[in-house]
Amino acid sequence: MDQPIKILIVEDEMIIAANISLQLSTLGYDVIGIIPRAQEALSCIKTEQPDIVLMDINLKGELDGIETVKLMQKSYDIPVIYLTANADDAHFNRAKATHPYAFISKPFKKLDLQRAIELTADRIQQNENDPKFNNDSEKLTPFILSNCIFVRHHEKMVKVDIKDIHYIEAERNYCRIYSKDKEYLLVMTLKDMDEKLPNRHFLRVHRSFIVNLSQIDEIATSHIVIAKKAIPVSKSLKEELLNRLQTI
Repeated sequence: MDQPIKILIVEDEMIIAANISLQLSTLGYDVIGIIPRAQEALSCIKTEQPDIVLMDINLKGELDGIETVKLMQKSYDIPVIYLTANADDAHFNRAKATHPYAFISKPFKKLDLQRAIELTADRIQQNENDPKFNNDSEKLTPFILSNCIFVRHHEKMVKVDIKDIHYIEAERNYCRIYSKDKEYLLVMTLKDMDEKLPNRHFLRVHRSFIVNLSQIDEIATSHIVIAKKAIPVSKSLKEELLNRLQTI
């Protein structure tokens, strides 16, 4: 996703909610609100349409978190992660019936929350890029010319000049292009990307990274630096990197 993932926190213990919000913001997510009550949450979901809802099951008031999710699901297909201090079978089975993406018991570790969000975000991306959800799958493949790449960005193809690309990083079956002022996520493996890119500009220096040779700022023993980012270099590729740099 090009924009930060929008997350709504529905939690009536404000200290816990504030802590979660801080953690998520630090990880780069966009927390669009902290809401303690069901009706307010439903109103916010209608106006803001978050990408993910973190829902406390034990909300105070007429509706608990599970009932709130049931009402939300009548109009919206938004992934839900439940938070609960009461993980008994009855609550779990009621929650399970609403098909949540994750179920986190309080107190939880920061890493539990981070991984639940990452797995949910990954499933959102898979759904968006699945042919069942997107018939125009041809647009997902970048169109590569000698001096530029056309990539899909916000439902249209945009031109990215090769000279402006800093490096490309693997993210499972995707790869993310880091250019001078933007990032682009492509539905393509790094191996496929490596085969298509003009090799006079680019070199795969690690199983997870392809770099633009002209953008390298520093070379260290086990890494290089591009735009203040330290990128690891595999031992087996270090010699090729140095040879290539001599010929530029």
